[in-house]
Amino acid sequence: MKTELKAKFLQHLLNKKKNDEGFTLIELLVVIIIIGILAAIALPSFLNQANRARQSEAASYVGSINRGQQAFYLQNDSFSGNLSSLELGISNSKYYTYTTGGASLGAQATTLAAVQTGSVKPFSGIVWTEATAEGTTTRARVCKEIAAATSTCATP
Repeated sequence: MKTELKAKFLQHLLNKKKNDEGFTLIELLVVIIIIGILAAIALPSFLNQANRARQSEAASYVGSINRGQQAFYLQNDSFSGNLSSLELGISNSKYYTYTTGGASLGAQATTLAAVQTGSVKPFSGIVWTEATAEGTTTRARVCKEIAAATSTCATP
């Protein structure tokens, strides 16, 4: 009798395991809803990161152009009027057009990273000369613009 009881008990355990396999429809729906909520939170943040990377490129290029203008001033006692004479290898990208001017401005040079496409912010830069006790030196600034038509970059 004990062996018959053991056999029935084992049979009962095996049948119970087979009935408990799988997920219910409610459990699957809850998991899908949770994944959807997480995706809705993460997607805007991810898309914003791409724009930040593009804007970082523009800020870096404007800074490089400013340093190129400073080096050009050290050699020529004037700022360059065009980007190609700085010999930086910087060209327009899909999102920004880079321009610089300084030959007609005298003691300062300006740089603009204008937006071509996308929802990125424009950048500008300025390089100017400043008299010090040791002589004349150059200073530079890179600014993130609010709108393409306004420039907040100015000498102090």
